[in-house]
Amino acid sequence: MQIEHLRLFVRLASTLNISLAGQELGLSPAVASSYLNRLETGLGVRLLHRTTRKVTLTPEGSAFLPYAEDVLASVDAACTAVGIGNTLPRGLLRVTAPASFGRMHLMPALKDFWSHYPDLILDMRFSDTIVDLVEGGFDVAIRNSELKDSNLIARKLASDQRIVCASPDYLKHYGVPKSPQALTEHQCINLIGLDQWIFSTPDGSVNIKTHGRFRTDNGEIMRDACVDGLGIAINSTWSVYQQLTRGELVQILANYPLADDAALWAVYPSSHQLAPKVRVFIDYLIGYFGEVPYWDQC
Repeated sequence: MQIEHLRLFVRLASTLNISLAGQELGLSPAVASSYLNRLETGLGVRLLHRTTRKVTLTPEGSAFLPYAEDVLASVDAACTAVGIGNTLPRGLLRVTAPASFGRMHLMPALKDFWSHYPDLILDMRFSDTIVDLVEGGFDVAIRNSELKDSNLIARKLASDQRIVCASPDYLKHYGVPKSPQALTEHQCINLIGLDQWIFSTPDGSVNIKTHGRFRTDNGEIMRDACVDGLGIAINSTWSVYQQLTRGELVQILANYPLADDAALWAVYPSSHQLAPKVRVFIDYLIGYFGEVPYWDQC
């Protein structure tokens, strides 16, 4: 059993594609297949189900995976401890993140990140659709929703304060709602499927079903529609902090905070030891955003 064979197997468990896993490690499909054959032969068990269309792990492969991950993590840690070779993480790191947050806040962070970890290659996919990390072959996901999969681990990156806001032009024409209940008389802009707004009040939580002429599946479009005066919207401060500073949007109903404890999370598949490339990426983002993110300091 060789370390290179284990690295390929662990990568294949994420990509479920022999050619792609081999390509990420600089191996041809033929060499990748031979590595896997040797690993299975050495262990005396079949780790993979292979068809012309897809590759899946056998029960034995699934049982073997966490131990293979631990071995690789231990080898990398040992090399770092004794200064063998390049002690910085290297290789491919696949990340998925919400489209708006990725464009606005992850991309500006990359230049400085690479100054610390120049040997890492980032494959970043921005989408507002929640993807399956394992099926998609991702190492880490940035999410702003609750963690529901017990097979995943989450670390908090930053708070995600959400506020109700509108443009001065809209408020001039239609008035300022003085209570959550008054929203039923206004045009509200929503992300699709999120028309229930829950507020904290002195009398407890109040659930308001909002309505309006426009809804969308993209946070930036919702924000821009709000700036254009099409209605009132809930926005994360990381999305609207510049518009608030410029006076293009104003916060309303500040005395009735939204009843949520939203945050931005780095999510990754559970294993006994975290891969160094994932660890440094998450640690960097936590430091970059800080205890009070810059978008909440404006």
